[in-house]
Amino acid sequence: MAQMKDKKVYLTKEGLKDLENELDNLILVERKEVAEAIKEARALGDLSENAEYDAARERQAEVEGRIQEVEEMLKNVELIEEGVCSDKVTLGCKVVIYDEELKEDQEYKIVGSTEANPMEGKISNESPVGEALIGRKEGDNVEVEVPAGIIKYKIKEISN
Repeated sequence: MAQMKDKKVYLTKEGLKDLENELDNLILVERKEVAEAIKEARALGDLSENAEYDAARERQAEVEGRIQEVEEMLKNVELIEEGVCSDKVTLGCKVVIYDEELKEDQEYKIVGSTEANPMEGKISNESPVGEALIGRKEGDNVEVEVPAGIIKYKIKEISN
């Protein structure tokens, strides 16, 4: 968690709401469920050989750790302004690129690493592809170095 301190967390409004909802759920629901599980496990008697108690305490540590992590992220949020995509790729933009090897178009939204989810077409500005696209214009050819080699793209469209 030390690397999270003071590191900017780029989020869309939707991503900020999701993170705030996660924190609320952790504090209002999960924390109470864990406390109840610990209470029930204690009632079973001898704590030295009580697997339920050990599991509940472990879960408590996970929940509290995640609460701290989310609170730290929320302290360092920088909202991605949506609707400001013009001629260059920036955070929050949707980009249609043509993959020259696969001979197909791919569409991505450039988001901060916290929100990244390639299965939903959201890639991080810190990923190799996201980093290579930032600052580029429609019509630009982009080469991205990945572990498997170099991938070539052509930026076809930038939109909000």
